Amino acid sequence: MSDPADKLGYGSMEIDRAGQAEAFDAIGDHYDEAFPHKEGQVASAEWLIASLPTGSRVLDLGCGTGVPTARRLAQAGLRVVGVDLSDKMVALARRNVPTGVFHQADIADLRPGGPRDLGRFDAVTAFFALLMLPRAEIPLALRTVHHLLSPHGLFALSMVEADVDDFSIPFIGRTIRVSGYLREELREVVEATGFEIVAETSYTYAPATVDVQPEVQIFLRCGRRA
Repeated sequence: MSDPADKLGYGSMEIDRAGQAEAFDAIGDHYDEAFPHKEGQVASAEWLIASLPTGSRVLDLGCGTGVPTARRLAQAGLRVVGVDLSDKMVALARRNVPTGVFHQADIADLRPGGPRDLGRFDAVTAFFALLMLPRAEIPLALRTVHHLLSPHGLFALSMVEADVDDFSIPFIGRTIRVSGYLREELREVVEATGFEIVAETSYTYAPATVDVQPEVQIFLRCGRRA
């Protein structure tokens, strides 16, 4: 019998994100200092709050410090589960959002047949989390999100608009690797992995740190197709 994980294409893929995790362990609270304004995340969280009944389960992929997304969702009466690569970020999220449940894990761990089964969710957020994956993995991660969602689940996604693949950049005193798409290609990838895009917004953002360049942030609000 074949491994169900192989259906998504993870089976023979080597995944090593130790460097990414170490970078964010070191960045810690400085992330929120460098990105003090997160209007796109706040607006997407409010969309989910308005769309979901109280008590709905929401997964925050790449939860970081838990601010603002996990905190706002929890304050609104949603049951929040957060996942992040970084132990430091998970510790900060637990402190900032005491009613949430947070795990140190990779999105690949959550795939069908993977080592972590967190159940199903009414909504998933992935704010800049998929940015940290090589392009070859991004469709697999999106299919994993599709798998994690209930049949009529909602998905809020953000990416930085950039035509790059696993590209090293300086980031708040560290080096991380990032991937991205131009806008039309991002839409195509998302729709091809089982989602309907119901709304799109974008922001031109200048982080409050000299080693992170201004960027265009794209926010997609999606529904899960069967």
